Amino acid sequence: MTRLLIAPDKFKGSLTAAEVVAALSRGLAETAPDAEITACPIADGGDGTVDAALAAGATAQPATITGPTGEVREIVWALEDDTAVLELADAVGLKALPGGDLAPRDASSRGLGELILAAVRAGAREIVVGLGGSASTDAGAGLLQALGARLLDAEGKDIAPGLAGLETLASVDLAPAREALEGAVLIAANDVANPLLGDDGAAAVYGPQKGLDAEAVTLADRTLAAAAALLDPSGAASRAEGAGAAGGVGFALLLLGATQRSGADVVLELADFDARLAGADLVVTGEGKLDAQTLQGKGPAEVARRAAAAGLPVLAVAGAVTLTGEELAGAGIIGAFDLLSRAADVEDAIARGEQLLEEVGRDIGRSLPALLGEHRGPSPLP
Repeated sequence: MTRLLIAPDKFKGSLTAAEVVAALSRGLAETAPDAEITACPIADGGDGTVDAALAAGATAQPATITGPTGEVREIVWALEDDTAVLELADAVGLKALPGGDLAPRDASSRGLGELILAAVRAGAREIVVGLGGSASTDAGAGLLQALGARLLDAEGKDIAPGLAGLETLASVDLAPAREALEGAVLIAANDVANPLLGDDGAAAVYGPQKGLDAEAVTLADRTLAAAAALLDPSGAASRAEGAGAAGGVGFALLLLGATQRSGADVVLELADFDARLAGADLVVTGEGKLDAQTLQGKGPAEVARRAAAAGLPVLAVAGAVTLTGEELAGAGIIGAFDLLSRAADVEDAIARGEQLLEEVGRDIGRSLPALLGEHRGPSPLP
C-alpha cells in the first residue's frame, strides 16, 4: 500500500489548504484507490494558520473582537492544552476590512490584542500569533492599548486608532500590558525579516498594499520612527528582524518579550508533521504560486526540505509555477503540477480550481508506480 502525505498551503484567493487536500484526494481515489492518504493542511503564519491548527486537532474557540476599522467581529482561534494559536489576518487583516475597502490611516491592530487577552483569560500559557496580511501600519499600538498599555497624546488622552492616532503619540507606559501577560509566553510566527523602519521597513515594503502612496509611505515611516523613539529608546526592538511584520505588530510583540519563530516551522510542529512524515512514501505539497518567494522559507519549501531530508520524494501542486526544474530540484521537489496550463486563463484556473486539482490528483495516482519505483531504485530522482 502506498502512503501519501498531502501537506499543501492555501491557494490564496481561491481555496483553503483543506479544500486543496480534499480535491487532490478525490482525484487520487479514482486512479490509486488503494493509496492511504494522510491530510496535513499547513500555513506559514498568515491566512490559514488557525485552520491548520484545527485540522491538527486543536479545539475551536469563539471570540468577539474589534475589527480593523472598529466594527464588531466574530472569529475563531485555536486551543490545544495550554497553547493558543491566533491569526492576525482573520482578526484585523486586509481580508477583515468591511467591503475590502482599504483604510491605511485608520486601520488598527486592537482586535489582535483583545484576542491575546482572551487567550490568556482562557488559560493559555503559550500564545502563537500568526502574523501576515495586516490592514494597518500602527506599530502594534492598538494591540498594546487592548492589553492595557497607556499610549497618550500631549493632552494625556488615549491616542486614536491607527496611523493617524500614532502621529499624536507623546508618552507611553507599557507596564500594564506586560502585567496582563504575566506567566504567558508569546511567539510571533512569521517569515518576515524586515525591521520596523527604513527602506526595508513596515511602511516602505508593506504600506502600498494597504493603500499608502509614495508620499504617505515617507510620512508613515517618520511617524513610526517617532513612536519607536518613545516605545523603544534603545532601538533594539525596532532594528530586530521581524519588527516590521504586519505593519509593526512584530515590533509591539517584541516589546512584550515575544520570541520570533518561522511561521512554517511553528505550524508544522503543531501539526506533528515529522511524525506523519515517518509513515509516508510520498509527500505532496503546494500553494497558489510556486515562485522565488516560495524558496524563502514558506510552508511548501519547509515541507519539501524536511521530506527530502527524510529521503522521501516530493511533488508540488500550484496554480502557477515559475520555478525552473533546477530550482525545484534544489528545493527537494522532483516534479510540479500547475493548474494554469490546464485552464483557459488565470480566471478560469481560479474558478475551476477544485476540478483541476482533481485532475492533478488523478494524474499523480497514475504516476505513482513509476515515481516510487524510480525513487526506490538504484538511481533516485534528483
